[in-house]
Amino acid sequence: LPLVKFSNSLSFSLQAKMSRPLQAQRLEGTDKNIWVEFVKLAATYSKVNLGQGFPDFPPPDFLKEAFVKALSGENHMMHQYTRAFGHPPLVKILAQFYGKLLGRDLDPMTNVMVTVGAYQALFCCFQAFIEEGDEVIIIEPFFDCYEPMTKMAGGTPVFVPLRPKAPKDGKLMSSKDWQLDPAELASKFNERTKAIVLNSPNNPLGKVFSRGELELIADLCVKHDVLCFSDEVYEWLVYDGKEHIRIASLPGMWDRTVIIGSAGKTFSATGWKVGWTVGPNRLQQHLRNVHQNSVYHCATAAQEAVAQGFQRELELYGKADSYFSQLPKELQQKRDWLVQSLDAVGMKPIVPEGTYFLVADISKFKSDVPDVPDSDEPYDSRFAKWMVKNKGLAAIPLSAFYSGAHKNNYNHFIRFCFAKKEATLKAANDILQKWKQEKTSP
Repeated sequence: LPLVKFSNSLSFSLQAKMSRPLQAQRLEGTDKNIWVEFVKLAATYSKVNLGQGFPDFPPPDFLKEAFVKALSGENHMMHQYTRAFGHPPLVKILAQFYGKLLGRDLDPMTNVMVTVGAYQALFCCFQAFIEEGDEVIIIEPFFDCYEPMTKMAGGTPVFVPLRPKAPKDGKLMSSKDWQLDPAELASKFNERTKAIVLNSPNNPLGKVFSRGELELIADLCVKHDVLCFSDEVYEWLVYDGKEHIRIASLPGMWDRTVIIGSAGKTFSATGWKVGWTVGPNRLQQHLRNVHQNSVYHCATAAQEAVAQGFQRELELYGKADSYFSQLPKELQQKRDWLVQSLDAVGMKPIVPEGTYFLVADISKFKSDVPDVPDSDEPYDSRFAKWMVKNKGLAAIPLSAFYSGAHKNNYNHFIRFCFAKKEATLKAANDILQKWKQEKTSP
């Protein structure tokens, strides 16, 4: 009898605990993630993966050698904690480098913070500055974490789209043909607006915002006293002689901007997860507060190697043998190769001005994957799933980079990553050419 009572009591206790809500309300609606689903699909079906944004070629030798030296050298402190807000050699060289780029003296201890990749830098921004009642302006299409990070912080995302304008003379569309409507952007700013997220060069389009576009954003930020989270992880990857302009360099913007950078994209080492924030101490102090109460610390040896990489690049700045000069030339060639490959089979590419990415129009391939009326899933998502399963080629639907209300507005595009080895791009071309032949054969 006592055992039965104990059993009933235990059962009741478990049921009572399980009936209580577990998830924090701030996580409501943030659980879906495009990468979980498409990474699994690519791993299962793809012969060629042009989906996720990482190179399948190695970082430069000088960077790998610096990491090996940090790990195998006699300085055993490379295996221990370093300064929580950034390894001193790294924040020192970052302050020098960005000071040169921005034309101002930066304090490595107060104007720079090292993070676990740019992703954690973004998380720190949202957690430090956004709260209930705040609105955050997000330019569509956007890197997908901006929306859930806004919501997790209690804020409300407000979306404003880049609108495409068809080029004249039958030329291929460029990412510069996707532009903000000045009046539409201005209408999104109000007394509740706390921040705008700027991503230039933009993922997924590859758009490099012009000086005029940045001045428009800057003027609105100053007028409405709004912060700018400036995601500049692709700052060195701009093509065709384009210039990456840092919005923090514009009048009135230094004091309200957090610059976010990434060694992963800068040195082709995405798995190292070394990122940083640069900005005024009045903003950085709040980022440090979030950082110290979350991850606290980043890998020491990786920071040491990145510091060595930046030291080399500072000495070679503007010279032909600088990695920051060589990498965009190499990637521009890969971009052009994939543009030609896609155009030849009828997937109309939007030529990117920067980044790893190229978006292509799949309208001419709709006969392969018929539309499903009243489907909740955007067409490009079903197309990308069909393509990886049936053709072995992985890409990401552009609708993944739009808010729920706007996903079906741009649902006939998919995003490819061209930061890949020549052999990978050739294999992708072979798949596309075979597909074209199958479409045209009687």
